Amino acid sequence: MKTLGQFLIERRKALGLSQKEMAALIKNRDGKPLSATYLNYLEHDRGKPPDYLLDQFAEVLKVERDVFYFWAQRMPPDIRPGEASEERVTAAYRAFRRELKSKEGGKGGKRS
Repeated sequence: MKTLGQFLIERRKALGLSQKEMAALIKNRDGKPLSATYLNYLEHDRGKPPDYLLDQFAEVLKVERDVFYFWAQRMPPDIRPGEASEERVTAAYRAFRRELKSKEGGKGGKRS
């Protein structure tokens, strides 16, 4: 299975961005650009980026933010698990699995 770091590398390269170029487009909480060293650290799955970085990655790499939360194996912050019943959670995961399997032929491979 692909990792968040692998997905970051794949999307960055597809857009023709170097690590240094991409890092300059991402801002830390203090407003300063992300370091290329830290981006490299994340691309090699050595750390877990905070939500505010996932949101910026999605914007810079032109990908829906939910995709980044999926690869980070996290719930998007707008979903509040405490507000859902067991039945709704079960139904949501069944729909999620059904959608993924229908798009990928049920084999877990790449989309065509």
